[in-house]
Amino acid sequence: MSDRKKKNIVELTRISAEEYRRMDKVPLAVLTDNVRSMYNIGSLFRVADAFRIDSMILAGISGRPPHPEISKTALGAENTVKWHGVDNAVDTAEEMKAAGWKICVLEQTHGSIDLADFRATPGDSYLLVAGNEVNGVDQRIVDMADVVVEIPQYGTKHSLNVASSASIALYVMSREIEKANK
Repeated sequence: MSDRKKKNIVELTRISAEEYRRMDKVPLAVLTDNVRSMYNIGSLFRVADAFRIDSMILAGISGRPPHPEISKTALGAENTVKWHGVDNAVDTAEEMKAAGWKICVLEQTHGSIDLADFRATPGDSYLLVAGNEVNGVDQRIVDMADVVVEIPQYGTKHSLNVASSASIALYVMSREIEKANK
């Protein structure tokens, strides 16, 4: 028998929602700048839960729980991940920057860095800003960013779905932040 046998549901031994809420979180939050798809928001909740992200801030037209389309993709993570809604992503990014958060924008810009080159500083907290499915992140947030990260793409398409790209970024950034804080 192979040692690569898939784990069954009992072997996965997930923690309870209450245990999750008490866990230390990675000092990384997500700000959704007018993300219109409820399915994308739900996916981001699920990823935020998986990587112990500090919180989600849902700005502008970004959907908010409770909503059946969010629940369908979040699978309950909307009940474990700390979140709140705000009217304006630009104001929120400014406030968080003033409070000492490093603003990291996920966008394709002149001067952006490859996500693989992102490096965290020990003790810092990071805000990843993910933008609207059509227009991306508001230029005013791009302008105030401490860093703009980009996921290089080599196919015929020039962009990824916002939930897919933010998921990749959250994975890479959370690992880098945890490594820096060890």
